[in-house]
Amino acid sequence: MAKYGKKTQDQVKRTMRRRKKGSLKSGSGRKVKSRKQAIAIALSESRKKGYKTPRKKTSKPRKKTAKKSTRSRSRSKK
Repeated sequence: MAKYGKKTQDQVKRTMRRRKKGSLKSGSGRKVKSRKQAIAIALSESRKKGYKTPRKKTSKPRKKTAKKSTRSRSRSKK
């Protein structure tokens, strides 16, 4: 099964053309030069339109583990 739908693939193609043409702008209004940023914008737009696109990855909270002491607790007597 495909990870992205056909419409999402078309959206990425259109966005990459806009980037090459120089008309693709980021949220702050600056020109997008990075390929990765252009793809991220395309996927974001396709999510808003409701096309088949996987959810955005979020970081999972880390589990806290107890630290082990580096010192040895029992010392041998001489």
